[in-house]
Amino acid sequence: MDSEKNSSVDEAQVDYNRKYTYSDYLEWDDDVRYELIDGVPYALSAPTVRHQEMLGHVFAQLYNFLKGKQCKVYLAPFDVRLNAATLDDTVVQPDIVVICDNSIMMKTGCKGGPDMAIEILSPSTSHMDRNIKFIKYLQAGVREYWVIDPDTKTLVVHILRDGDYVARIYIDEDAIPVHVLDGCVIDLTEVFV
Repeated sequence: MDSEKNSSVDEAQVDYNRKYTYSDYLEWDDDVRYELIDGVPYALSAPTVRHQEMLGHVFAQLYNFLKGKQCKVYLAPFDVRLNAATLDDTVVQPDIVVICDNSIMMKTGCKGGPDMAIEILSPSTSHMDRNIKFIKYLQAGVREYWVIDPDTKTLVVHILRDGDYVARIYIDEDAIPVHVLDGCVIDLTEVFV
């Protein structure tokens, strides 16, 4: 999702000398979407049409594969409380998540890391998605993390192995196996149109 550091919550609500938690996050204006990373709020801007089209193509392929199966796929806005069992100060909204364990589900998202998270980059989110969220997803044990770059027409797939991510880069003509979904393949020719 597009985000901008600290152009966050209504300025009257925010004290940047303190850190926030999920309970604070729930009190913020519903007309503006936020992520919370280590207690710091980040406002999310509206995604571009190109972003939404790519999101739709990936989601459709995952959704069609998962029909009738235990695992489910969800689109943002979807609250992912990565450290809900501890500090509960990190709530992200990946573009797409896949969840196979229904016990982590809650009304507006999930508590803990999903099985898979997908982010589509934009100029304002590139650093956040490639670095900050990368670390947060790794720490939360997200088994598969995809970073889609519309500008270079590439996809970096991070697979969790022995507590670290192993990365592989794909290009716009590849068919990508989804490691957490045996038999699922995403056709990038349908994504990078």
